[in-house]
Amino acid sequence: MKNKIAPSLLSANFANLELEIKRCEEAGADLIHFDVMDGHFVPNITIGPLLVDPISRLTKLDIDCHLMITEPDRYIENFALAGAKMLSVHVEAVPHLHRTLAYIKSFNVKAGIALNPITPLCFAFEAAEYCDFILLMSVNPGFAAQSFIDSFHKRARALRKFLDENNLSHVEIEVDGGVKIDNVKEMADSGANIFVSGSGLFSGDLVQNIRAMREALS
Repeated sequence: MKNKIAPSLLSANFANLELEIKRCEEAGADLIHFDVMDGHFVPNITIGPLLVDPISRLTKLDIDCHLMITEPDRYIENFALAGAKMLSVHVEAVPHLHRTLAYIKSFNVKAGIALNPITPLCFAFEAAEYCDFILLMSVNPGFAAQSFIDSFHKRARALRKFLDENNLSHVEIEVDGGVKIDNVKEMADSGANIFVSGSGLFSGDLVQNIRAMREALS
């Protein structure tokens, strides 16, 4: 399964997003990651479909939107029409998870679930057959530049084992939180293949950092 690097725009320079995105493309990033927060599900407010729409017109990279919001069903269509190609929802935020995943896919968008660091993995086991990817948070969501929580490795290994043993090897595992050049290989060894990194890439030379992360993964 291909390793994919997804720079998180939460750590980008919002005064010059077009340049930041072009630099992501230049360095060979695979996705652009949007952290969508509503100040309710998590204690922060960030961006919505109104920003996704112009960004999707600037880049050929797929846009991955992580919805850290309550009542995500109300906004799925807006994000899909704005250009999102991947949408993930937190299992705690939706009462009918199967219905939500089917709704996402109805827009020809990849559907995923997101689990906080101590959300039981049984949610992923039950929902995996309806998912294109599963996002395991390795920090408590809400803010950038947090420290990586080591329990991710045990959880990722257990999830990858379950997927491989149940004919679900195509389901990708995404990791978000504390992803750095010096720890990304260990995350890959634990079973992840989509790596969301904000401050780990945008602090310093973005192009050089993305290329260094690619080298670490190879």
